[in-house]
Amino acid sequence: MQCSWGPKDQTSSRRTTPATLSLLLALCGGLPLATQAQNTAAAPAASAPAGPAALKIGFICPLSGGSADFGNSARLGAELAVREVNEVGGYMGRPVQLVARDDKANPDEGRRVSEALLTTDKVAFTVGFCNTGVAMKSLDLFQQQQQVLMVPVATGSAITARYPAAESFVFRMSPRDTLQARFLINEAVQRRGLKKIAFFADTTGYGEGGLADLTKFLGEQGLKPVHVARFELGVNSLQTEVQAALAAGAEALIAYTVGPELAVLANARAAARSNVPLFGPWPMSFRTVWERSNGAAEGAMMVQSIVPDLSNERRASFLARLKKHAGDEPVLSLMAAAQTYDAVHLMMRAVFQTRGQTGGPQLKAALENLQHAYSGVVTTHSQPFSAQDHDAFTANMIWLATWRKGALQYVYPEDAKRASIIRRKETGG
Repeated sequence: MQCSWGPKDQTSSRRTTPATLSLLLALCGGLPLATQAQNTAAAPAASAPAGPAALKIGFICPLSGGSADFGNSARLGAELAVREVNEVGGYMGRPVQLVARDDKANPDEGRRVSEALLTTDKVAFTVGFCNTGVAMKSLDLFQQQQQVLMVPVATGSAITARYPAAESFVFRMSPRDTLQARFLINEAVQRRGLKKIAFFADTTGYGEGGLADLTKFLGEQGLKPVHVARFELGVNSLQTEVQAALAAGAEALIAYTVGPELAVLANARAAARSNVPLFGPWPMSFRTVWERSNGAAEGAMMVQSIVPDLSNERRASFLARLKKHAGDEPVLSLMAAAQTYDAVHLMMRAVFQTRGQTGGPQLKAALENLQHAYSGVVTTHSQPFSAQDHDAFTANMIWLATWRKGALQYVYPEDAKRASIIRRKETGG
């Protein structure tokens, strides 16, 4: 059977769903239609019963502990993607099985479960890591085993910089921190004309890296921060630090930390009765930030790869399916869920392209030269990776969002209008 993939299929408003794409790719790969139909009827929802050997996908994220809010959101996205693939017959009649492991946001535990996935579970590839520090501890395992690791959530710039892309088996589907930091500085300084900026960063590797990026990009504007506050995770109050920043004349507060501490910062700004703009990286969008700040996060702005948009048919469909799959379990981070969903489907696209050769070198080569664009829910990935670049996102693919009455919305109305336009990766971005 021959298949034709033209530009119209990639860009029309009535796009093929990822699940249907999996079926079409299976047919293109040579599986007889009758066999495919039998497998579709017998396919499980998300795991592999007796029958053809399952194609195992490793999954690592914090499913318990302080980072469980976005770890479990990522899990829900991965489960939904696997379910959809299995509903159309899996891979060439083989069910796809998600082998999920909890890294507990602990680097040592992350390394232990990574080793188990690679040596005991023998997964074909792994989708994983929400925390930069946890990911960094395990990168060498995947590199030494020449197994593809697709990072769907963690944003630390160092993750894809550890090894030269031409040699690396590490890929990423989340906007790296250098993109986010530059975006925030440009928003505050260039777009809004604010010159006196205060930085708030935790003392983890995530906060350290974000602070370094913010300082660098602010320096490129010929400016220095008027105040820098550092704090440990678990801090209960930042009122003293906010008061010091305001006393130094801060016109904006830019934070680099995770959800709970962002809520603490939002509360401190409210306690100071200050209206200075509050900016943060993508964790500012966690539902727990709004809830733990008791609404004090109102107006806080953050970087996002996806904003809930029911006017977009593709995203509306995904949101409905994700909600149905999650049931009573809350999705606390849409961005984590959506990027992980796209990561699983994109990896399956690579598996279909290699016609089932799941060795690391073969999957790496397929990812670096995808033959067909993937129309994801976050964005359309045409050539997301190359032998020189293993980060899928460039600056034109991210948005500025804000909390408004407990809902995430675009800051700028024109962005909401542009969100339906396909954003393709920029060269050198």
